[in-house]
Amino acid sequence: MTAPDETRERERDAEQGEFDETEESARGSGDVSGALELHTPAEVSQRTPGAVTPENEESALDETAPAGDGDGGGGEATPPAPESRRRRRPLRMSLIVVAAIAVVAAAGAATTGVFGDDGSGSAGDAPSAPPKTAKVERTTLTRTETVDGNLGYGDATAVQAPAAGKAGAGIITWVPGDGDTIKRGGTAYKVAEQKVPLLYGSTPFYRPLKSGTEGKDVEILEKNLAALGYTGFTVDDTYDAGTAEAVRNWQDDLGRSETGTVEPSDAVVAPGARRVADVKATAGAPSNGPVLTWTGTERTVTVDLDVQYEDMVEKGTKATVTLPDDTTVQAEVTDVGTPSTPSQDAGSEGSGGQSGGDDKPTLPVELKVADQKGLGRYQAAAVEISLKAETRKDVLVVPVNALVAQRGGGYAVEVVGADGEVTSRTVKVGMFSDSLVEVSGAGLTDGTVVGVPK
Repeated sequence: MTAPDETRERERDAEQGEFDETEESARGSGDVSGALELHTPAEVSQRTPGAVTPENEESALDETAPAGDGDGGGGEATPPAPESRRRRRPLRMSLIVVAAIAVVAAAGAATTGVFGDDGSGSAGDAPSAPPKTAKVERTTLTRTETVDGNLGYGDATAVQAPAAGKAGAGIITWVPGDGDTIKRGGTAYKVAEQKVPLLYGSTPFYRPLKSGTEGKDVEILEKNLAALGYTGFTVDDTYDAGTAEAVRNWQDDLGRSETGTVEPSDAVVAPGARRVADVKATAGAPSNGPVLTWTGTERTVTVDLDVQYEDMVEKGTKATVTLPDDTTVQAEVTDVGTPSTPSQDAGSEGSGGQSGGDDKPTLPVELKVADQKGLGRYQAAAVEISLKAETRKDVLVVPVNALVAQRGGGYAVEVVGADGEVTSRTVKVGMFSDSLVEVSGAGLTDGTVVGVPK
């Protein structure tokens, strides 16, 4: 018979061989599911009864040791083979490492919301502290519109000499220079060495003026004679003997024949003093065409205003003009024209027949600048004109950057309490002006501190 010890030795060898074959098979195929199972952090943290842990490792080894000999003599247990203990320890260590990795992964997933955290907790809803703050203010808010304009002397008009064959026709013998200023009674040009003076008025002379003539042109002549110092007549619309006598004295001073009659070519009529813009004729040229162009003597601002702003301007409307050097002067609207659409240039059409020009209707507007010295040395320049569009009095305002867009529409502000707590408050916005906006809403008063996130 085989000794009991030999029998137990053979059984251990058989069991060890089966274990070795199973482990080698798992390593060769790369499939460790039969040896290791991954569990959630909760499952890993719960110890299964009978599981091997560092605390009971030694006792587990003792329990797996074979019992004493079959004689019941209570002999010492035979320790497991060294090879068996070396093979089983890596397996237990692998289980411990896998459990640690699972715990770390679970902590990371909880942080990033992988396990279904929708971020709707109260901590996520609280606005973060804004980098800057501002106070709600109560003030008067004015909305302005800034448009482009041009500084200059206004539109230039041409001065025409009479055609040959008519009274006063001849050769031009003198012309002024560009930029010269001509005032009432001054010489606009000379024909055959006879002066052609400038008179102020709105209606040019279009017929001979003599005794018995009545009309607005007669009144213009008499006003100018009186302004030049001539007397003996009454300023009205009737050309009488007193007017004729004053005219003869005036003709004598001009070096003309004293006829007492004024011909259309004897003077040039304009609204006021003139500044020569461009001389067209030269001395020696026949007086049958344009002699020069001139403008007013005061610099003005002109704007081709988009018709959408038509309701913002009328005579007397105040405006601020910004010059190229960023200095400003005040201006007043003196003339508002009729809306017009620029004529379309047929040659500006590109391929497909589309026009390359801007055919939007515009409104010509002229503004007067009372402080001519404030314009400096600028004779002509591109400027910006700020027109007042609307004024709101006694309203609460905040910086535009304090507005926070809300999901679904509308705006809110972040109210900062005395303790630093930030609360989001829905507001209704009103008029915008520069960097400020009108706001209203519950809890907003003059002095309320709001965040400026940008």
